[in-house]
Amino acid sequence: MSRPGPGLGENVAISEYVELDGIGLAELVTSKKVKPSELVEEAIARAEAVNPKLNAVVFADYERARATALSRLPKGAFTGVPFFLKDIFAFAEGMPTRQACRFMPAFPSDHDSLLTARFRAAGLIMLGKTNVPEFGLVPTTESKLYGPCHNPWNLAYSTGGSSGGSAALVAAGVVPLAHANDGGGSIRIPASCCGLVGLKPTRARTSYAPDFGDIVDGLAVDLVVSRTVRDTAAALDAVAGNIQGDPYWAPPPDNYLQGMKRKPNKLRIAFSTRKLDGSPLHEDCLAAVRAAAKLCADEGHEVEEASPDLDQAMLIPGFMALWGANLAAGIDFLGQMTGRTPTAEDFEGLTWGLYEAGKQVSASQYLIAKGIMGQATRNAAKFHQTYDVWLTATLGTPPVKLGTFDMEERDPQKSFAPLIDYVPFTAMQNVTGQPAINLPLHWSKQGLPVGVQFVGRYGDELTLLQLAGELEQAAPWAERYAGIRI
Repeated sequence: MSRPGPGLGENVAISEYVELDGIGLAELVTSKKVKPSELVEEAIARAEAVNPKLNAVVFADYERARATALSRLPKGAFTGVPFFLKDIFAFAEGMPTRQACRFMPAFPSDHDSLLTARFRAAGLIMLGKTNVPEFGLVPTTESKLYGPCHNPWNLAYSTGGSSGGSAALVAAGVVPLAHANDGGGSIRIPASCCGLVGLKPTRARTSYAPDFGDIVDGLAVDLVVSRTVRDTAAALDAVAGNIQGDPYWAPPPDNYLQGMKRKPNKLRIAFSTRKLDGSPLHEDCLAAVRAAAKLCADEGHEVEEASPDLDQAMLIPGFMALWGANLAAGIDFLGQMTGRTPTAEDFEGLTWGLYEAGKQVSASQYLIAKGIMGQATRNAAKFHQTYDVWLTATLGTPPVKLGTFDMEERDPQKSFAPLIDYVPFTAMQNVTGQPAINLPLHWSKQGLPVGVQFVGRYGDELTLLQLAGELEQAAPWAERYAGIRI
């Protein structure tokens, strides 16, 4: 059923804009039923209609997008499809990247990142940059620089973070997919909060050329948030692969879009009903896990309760040491580049507290932290000798209201404790480098999305995508996206 939304014209094909994913829109372009310029105008109209309420777009590049839509576009999986970049990494010529930090000048980039170039080569048209928390440090998007990003399902609630602006725009039907990255859950968390598909690829699956070797000691990796599994698979096809100069390489990529169309073999799936520290999940999250486990069993997979040996008490200090040291180095480098001395007034309290803690991390502590990460990776690999997939809740509770977390608390132990309790699982896969995908398979009693995540073996995104595609057919969620309106 067609549901005209903001900016829709009389073109019947475009009236289906919100019901179609990125591949579907590109097929309209290829078959000449619509023009890329029409899709761009549709996306701009939708963005302008909803952004006053969502606050998801922080830099609009609409005139250049219009010009691009009228040019000769590359032929790819997403030819002519409108797209937003997250305001963290993914540099784009002519666009600033500030990472929601007041200390970061709003200088436009003089080049594209390799990732951005690969997105363009797939035919995507860049419309601008999306809202993030400062440096992507927290699982909610409400920085001092940009202000809070509002969840399209309920404007009082958080979109998650750090890819919160991207998730809000996709969930609201502005674009079918948008750039996201993940250093502790920042693809999967907003995907869970906004009812989307969100795959964190294997470590080093995407390259940070030409600007960086890796990000946060390999904890971070990029891809998208999307409405459909096939869009996520096609996006991974578009951007996966290493180049000479990368410090380490992921295993060779598969053909993900074609491969995900095949049903997976019978899988052995472990699921967890408690957090890693043994504390209980929120009842809605527990219900989501149990329902997903049953769905997998109904599809013929072997399902049982089990968890890997991941010592959260050891992992969290190591994880925070790496994040703190990397943050301190990044801020100090930025200070050198701009000729400015960073001060507490330039940053949010939480950021400044982690910066100061990061300055105190010794070389010995840093290497110990890396050793702890390495041991966790070995333990996870041992677990996956028995189980193909690990199923968990993505969050410890359904989405929280904006303002729940104190961004001015400078003591990292105090500021991050409630954040870790909110996102008890996702950082583990950044530590181990494994792929993990959020699927929107459940909704809370209040009508908010409650995602579950499936974790795969290192290098095996294909199994996750095949399972995700199977579950998408068994329990379709697309109609929920089509109905979203602000």
